[in-house]
Amino acid sequence: MNAFETTIADSVLSTEHRMLRDETRTFVENEVRPEARERDPDGERMSDDLVRQLGEMGFFGILIDEEYDGLGLDLKAYAVLAEELSRGWLSVGSIIARGQSLAGATEAQKERYLPKMARGDLLKSIAISESDAGSDVANMRTRAEKDGDEYVLNGQKMWTTFAKGSDFILTYAVTDPDADPAHAGISGFIVEKPAGTFDRDGLSGQPIDKIGYHGWDTWTVNFDDVRVGEDKLVGREEGQGFYQIMEFFEEGRVHTAARAVGLARGALEDAVSYAKEREQFDQPIAEFQALRFKLAEMATRTEAARALTLLVAQAVDQGERADAQAAMAKLFATEVAEEVTSDGIQVHGGYGYTTEFDAERYWRDARLTKIFEGTNEIQKRIIADRLL
Repeated sequence: MNAFETTIADSVLSTEHRMLRDETRTFVENEVRPEARERDPDGERMSDDLVRQLGEMGFFGILIDEEYDGLGLDLKAYAVLAEELSRGWLSVGSIIARGQSLAGATEAQKERYLPKMARGDLLKSIAISESDAGSDVANMRTRAEKDGDEYVLNGQKMWTTFAKGSDFILTYAVTDPDADPAHAGISGFIVEKPAGTFDRDGLSGQPIDKIGYHGWDTWTVNFDDVRVGEDKLVGREEGQGFYQIMEFFEEGRVHTAARAVGLARGALEDAVSYAKEREQFDQPIAEFQALRFKLAEMATRTEAARALTLLVAQAVDQGERADAQAAMAKLFATEVAEEVTSDGIQVHGGYGYTTEFDAERYWRDARLTKIFEGTNEIQKRIIADRLL
């Protein structure tokens, strides 16, 4: 259970938010955490049954409007539910982003894809990063050349999580190599394929070994004369890809901050439980002042990260510009997650360094949150740019 019955951050949540949170918390305890304990230590991916349950409960359509069969909820709800799911297993808190949106799509594209995405019947992966174009999105080298009523894609993408499992890869490529500025020459494409395979002409992938973020695979994806119809150009207009990427980054950074809070909370709650049960010198270790102070610091940092994340989500929901604040939430929450999960291992002592407890998994996964959705160094740059 939660280390606190209520938190300061609860004051910004509606009754509906709290109901959804409590229902999700029960689901995580009954379904997500047991599967994480069983599968993560061996690097196994999450079960198809768990993904199906996520779809049935509407988790893939939290941000999709009701007219497209989604739940039509706000970013705050997305953050609350992402925190709960990630408290159980980061990969589960992450896979829900395979639905949610198709930034910049035309109305016809929304009608075709969003209802199925909301139900979990059609899930995406996203191919942006390359070996020389991670944080520097405008430096991508993958090309999409027009050939009649088709585009021909060539290049290689890195860090494409869920690429094999997805039903389509939302791929960003250069359509105008002479564009000035360079980012104005990037376009997005819907590259459809059978879920669970790379079985289409010119498409292939190699899995990337990771120390954490198990539960699903991350891939290097190769495009070798992959052809897509012009109707698969997102928005049906070239040169809009960079702006589409930026559109979902604000949402994505709040999502990442919420996931980081979930990991920190998992580490805190498990540490509190362990400290009450573990005895040394004829008393629970929770009685030792040094450990009590550590728990207090862990709780304070976690609560602060949650409050900032939810306030930024609320600002976005109210239509405020919050790019710098989203970067702050991502920066702060992920730094907190690494610190708190490391402290959680320390509370568990030697057992924290084994796979017998979840403490080590929280830390392995928390370390990644400082890298994906834009490294924390990039978040600092965004914040500094707004300040100056």
